[in-house]
Amino acid sequence: MLGFNPPLMKSSSVKSMIELQDDSRAIPVATTRNLPSLKGGPELFGTNSAWSIMKASIKTAFFSDKINLLLPCGPLAMLVDQLTHRQGWVFMLSLLGIIPLAERLGWATEQLVYYTVPTVGGLLNATFGNATELIISLFAMKQGMLRLVQQSLLGSILSNMLLVLGCALFGGGITHLNKEQMFNKSNVGMSVGLLLMAVMALIFPTVLRVTNTELQIGTSVLALSRFCSCIMLVAYVVYIFFLLTNQKQDYASLKEDSPTASSDNEESADITKWESIIWLGVLTLFISILSDYLVNAIEGASVAMDVPVAFISVILLPIVGNAAEHASAIMFAVKDKLDISLGVAIGSSTQISMFVMPICVVVGWMIERPLDLDFEPFETATLFMTVLVVAFILQEGTSNYFKGLMLLFCYMIVAASFYVHVDPASIREFLRTYRIYYHKFVPFY
Repeated sequence: MLGFNPPLMKSSSVKSMIELQDDSRAIPVATTRNLPSLKGGPELFGTNSAWSIMKASIKTAFFSDKINLLLPCGPLAMLVDQLTHRQGWVFMLSLLGIIPLAERLGWATEQLVYYTVPTVGGLLNATFGNATELIISLFAMKQGMLRLVQQSLLGSILSNMLLVLGCALFGGGITHLNKEQMFNKSNVGMSVGLLLMAVMALIFPTVLRVTNTELQIGTSVLALSRFCSCIMLVAYVVYIFFLLTNQKQDYASLKEDSPTASSDNEESADITKWESIIWLGVLTLFISILSDYLVNAIEGASVAMDVPVAFISVILLPIVGNAAEHASAIMFAVKDKLDISLGVAIGSSTQISMFVMPICVVVGWMIERPLDLDFEPFETATLFMTVLVVAFILQEGTSNYFKGLMLLFCYMIVAASFYVHVDPASIREFLRTYRIYYHKFVPFY
């Protein structure tokens, strides 16, 4: 158990005081924080106790990791945006500023995971880890940047399935070279099935437009996308209910077999459950503020850095948004908790494709933003091949470092492909604006 002081444990008075703490507090947090002096009456004791807990929580959250040195980049991005018009600098500083916030969001979720069972913990980690992508997508949709929303969500799925999962399998395999890591194939199989369902929902609107077989030109694709989004949301809710019901039964049997199993996770928590929830809210607010600056600077940064917007949307943005999942998945894989790692990586991809993407379509419907599931053929084919590769690699229920390395190589191929890829939607927009026929330039009046 972390931070236990033997002399304090021998004191019955201190021990009784610890036992009177709220049940939601983790044992290590209650025992590693110094108790304030009782001088000055109960009011002073309560004030000092709350202040000491808050200081300890802030110290743990922001001064325990070297990546927090990037936190000043966020305020610098706001300052540069106000004083200059250098969108490239605003974009890079915002990008760097979001990285530690996303990582700390994952850390707070990870602390909350210690109070749950593995499957629920992976679900919570994926949910709050995807908060960054959802926030960025909503801000981009508000600005009318619908292609940015589509590409950033696609990039998040690809990044989780190839980069995050690849690093987790590689790190776990290198750490445990002498044994083969195992995981639950049934949970992974259901997640892969949901991913294939999401691919189906993306393929049909795209094929409908490409083949010019719409019943009503310009509206059928959007109507089909909205219908598919509603079906995907219902399917995901049923999946979560099924997952939680089965996990509750498995956890009940686990507690009967091992009475100490429920207390193993609490011994590693750094902060309490309620502190984790508070930090989740605070960090989400900070990410929301910084995401607004990031989205507004993307197009200017693309011109300044001479990098395609598609590459920024599919590769750069998801790497930042997946910082939380990246760190958590690797950490759990190194600790030989591969089920949680897969719950974070694959579960995050499943949640983006079955929840975040459809909810963005529904929200766009509500605010009159015609966001659809008509992804371009190149992007849909990339997602389909990625799901197939991951499904074949995970079908045996075992893992090693070479499987992780293969996923990383696949991600390099995807990144290089999007760097040389020209977005067809931007070409169509250009043609609509200037009406270019047979390579003759005719301005549109």
